[in-house]
Amino acid sequence: MKMAKVEIPHVQSFKDRHGKVRYYYRRKGFARVKLPGLPGSAEFMKAYAVAGRSIDVVNACQHPSVKPRSINALFIEYYRSEAFLSLVPATQQNYRRILDRFRAKYGDRSAVQIGPTHLNAIFHEMASTPGAVRTLRKRLSTAFAVAVDLGWRKDNPVRETKQRKRQSQGFIPWSEEDIAAFERRWPSGTKERLALALLLHTGMRRSDVVTLGWQHVAEGRISVVQAKTDARVRIPVHHKLQAEIDQVGGLTFLMTQYGRPFTRAGFTKWFVERARMAGLQDRTPHGLRKACGRRLAEAGCSAKQIAAVLGHQTLHEVETYTRDADQGRLADDAFVRLEGKG
Repeated sequence: MKMAKVEIPHVQSFKDRHGKVRYYYRRKGFARVKLPGLPGSAEFMKAYAVAGRSIDVVNACQHPSVKPRSINALFIEYYRSEAFLSLVPATQQNYRRILDRFRAKYGDRSAVQIGPTHLNAIFHEMASTPGAVRTLRKRLSTAFAVAVDLGWRKDNPVRETKQRKRQSQGFIPWSEEDIAAFERRWPSGTKERLALALLLHTGMRRSDVVTLGWQHVAEGRISVVQAKTDARVRIPVHHKLQAEIDQVGGLTFLMTQYGRPFTRAGFTKWFVERARMAGLQDRTPHGLRKACGRRLAEAGCSAKQIAAVLGHQTLHEVETYTRDADQGRLADDAFVRLEGKG
């Protein structure tokens, strides 16, 4: 009996020059959105749903009450731009959440007349949350770049605002002493030790670690498409990680007490609490990604090698690891020469 072919609305497909079939979400008047995986798969349908919702929101915003060339109108244009639609679904959702909060308060203001002074006043009201200011500033700068592209204005006002000097270095990298303390508290075979091994010996973000399972392991390697960048990384399984995953089964390595995969936020909350129980304060999953980068740099790995493991898109992102390691090696060499002179 011949099976019926099910058509998924708004999906286009074509073969690239390598013969691989590529899939896109396409609706008239909007740019195409790349869809990962195969039709019907979980990752495909999730991306398909996000693409549809993004366009539905844009359509909903195109209402007579939206003032021409207002902040509302600008964000509508940004949401349908290539710069936005080329982002992976998870990043689109994150950016939309930030910008829609801004639009809820200032959507009717003119995107043409608003200037650095106005934006500085808005950022000043958020002074108690400098991290949120930096993030909003980045998102607004990208949106106003669209205003320049459209010819609405000649300048990007966000780039002229005062940028507060960063007071912290972000997530605290785990030291070797931190790692040892955690391992003393949580022995091999515990879920906590498994989580540490997954983070430290892969260098992956929490968004990828919470989905890892045996389906990602083959021939001594872990292969996964990063949720944030949509880039595939393939890394060897470290022997210490192998010892931990050999003790678990199931498609997902890390499960909650209720037998379900962790959410990203839920995993962070759980892991930070387990670190506290080991006597470690302010230690996060992302700090172990930094520790992995540090270890690679201290082992003499090049920036390209570190980028291949961590999945960074530019070498600039890994400079800090190699710079600090190079400084240490140069200092050691300098003192060896100094000691040699007596």
